[in-house]
Amino acid sequence: MTETDFKVTPIGFVNRKDDGIYLELFQEYRPALQQLEHFSHMHVLWCSDKHDNIKSKKSIQCTPPYGENPPVTGVFATRAEYRPNPIGLTIVEILKINHEKGLIKIKNIDAFDTTPILDLKAYFPVCDRVKEAKIPKWISGWPDWFPDDGFGL
Repeated sequence: MTETDFKVTPIGFVNRKDDGIYLELFQEYRPALQQLEHFSHMHVLWCSDKHDNIKSKKSIQCTPPYGENPPVTGVFATRAEYRPNPIGLTIVEILKINHEKGLIKIKNIDAFDTTPILDLKAYFPVCDRVKEAKIPKWISGWPDWFPDDGFGL
């Protein structure tokens, strides 16, 4: 297998305002929001652009900054922002959509202000949930759900 370069085009960016967190879509992608308001949640794929560099892409092991005495892990066993391809994924709650302005107000996201958005996908419970997920002991102290105030940056 050979390496292939891919070009990915952002569809918008994260916009953190005083009144909340918004995903702001570029004009040409706003028609793609049609019917999204009927879903409570969606997946947001985003680019960890602050780590889109050779050093971060070669950092394939780390000690996670969370959990109880976390071991050194591979980045695929973490939510680390540095990875071979700086792609982040977060499931967010949709609070409000303004189709005309291309704004989606969301509850929270673990991405910084101005982070490029790569794609949005509606959350389908039949495809997207795991009935009995297993996690390692070193993060077993985490709650089953984050509190309503979230864990945003």
